[in-house]
Amino acid sequence: MSALFSPIELRGLSLKNRVMVSPMCQYSAEDGVATDWHFTHVNSLSLSGASVFCIEATHVEAIGRITPGCLGLYSDACEAALKQIITSVRKHSTAAVAMQLAHAGRKGSSARPWDGGQQLAEAQGGWQTVAPSAVPHKGGEAAPTALDRAGMIRIRDAFVDCARRADRLGIDAIELHGAHGYLMAQFLSPISNHRTDEYGGSLQNRMRFPLEVFDAVRAAFPHDKPVGMRVSSTDWVEGGWDLPQTIEFVKELKKRGIDWIDASSGGVSPLQKIPLGPGYQVPFAEAIRRETGVTTIAVGLITEAKHAEEIVASGKADMVALARAMLYDPRWGWHAAAELGGVVDAPPQYWRSQPSTQKALFGKTTFGAR
Repeated sequence: MSALFSPIELRGLSLKNRVMVSPMCQYSAEDGVATDWHFTHVNSLSLSGASVFCIEATHVEAIGRITPGCLGLYSDACEAALKQIITSVRKHSTAAVAMQLAHAGRKGSSARPWDGGQQLAEAQGGWQTVAPSAVPHKGGEAAPTALDRAGMIRIRDAFVDCARRADRLGIDAIELHGAHGYLMAQFLSPISNHRTDEYGGSLQNRMRFPLEVFDAVRAAFPHDKPVGMRVSSTDWVEGGWDLPQTIEFVKELKKRGIDWIDASSGGVSPLQKIPLGPGYQVPFAEAIRRETGVTTIAVGLITEAKHAEEIVASGKADMVALARAMLYDPRWGWHAAAELGGVVDAPPQYWRSQPSTQKALFGKTTFGAR
């Protein structure tokens, strides 16, 4: 049996395989509200063969968006638009639907990537950002406002409100975005966190706010539904956040009932030097899994079925998450299952598509005509 296409349990969620469609920003929302682009995108990739589709970074307040086109769940309009999409997905797909809840912090107020991706002034449709410290992401940019305790409570409560909205939508799992230089990663990294109060300085202090957010979301989301977190395992900058600190952070999350760690890296500093290559972040997932025993998801330039199989079969990670590979091949899961001898779910309208040599690809199917 293929390890990649073997089942796994995340708390009360049963998954038929170890493949996740990674959360991918589409920059196509209007005031945080999902559009017809999201309807097409989510419905398409929910039929990829992956056991779980994770909705892109979904921001908990308007100023927490990365760009003016980023998705939110901070209003009734945001919730209503996503409800239509998820209702459609449930009609045709058996995939679980997760959601990544996020706040961009000082990396908010940016132009969409295809518009250059740089900081927007308020006159250009941007906004004043917030962060642990009044330190801009890079030189020459406007500084964020350092959060006071009231601001931190507001953001924590916004995560809770969005977790409750996600539950009302029927979302199966939540992933908190603690990576890529966004707000929670900004608290964790000494590069962006220059605070001198109980939320800065020592590792224990820098972990405090992300742990408070996790605790609040875990308490608000149904007990049988899993909550995980994406982390940047290293900043790729000397003197920044690194793997040993990540492992200590995950140990604290484990005490609080974390269900998985999605092991990514980078994003907090333009000085990062990342050695890109297939599976370049897999060693982080492997080390976190080995040192903490927490379920891990490997992500980053995983594109080939045999590579994904080797990652899971060798115990380097429990699952894999794919992003760009899924955009390029929206049926990646089908093709991987055909190559590895796995079985995936597909709607009956597509049953006739399985190759003549793969008659069991979609399990037991029948199709008659006259």
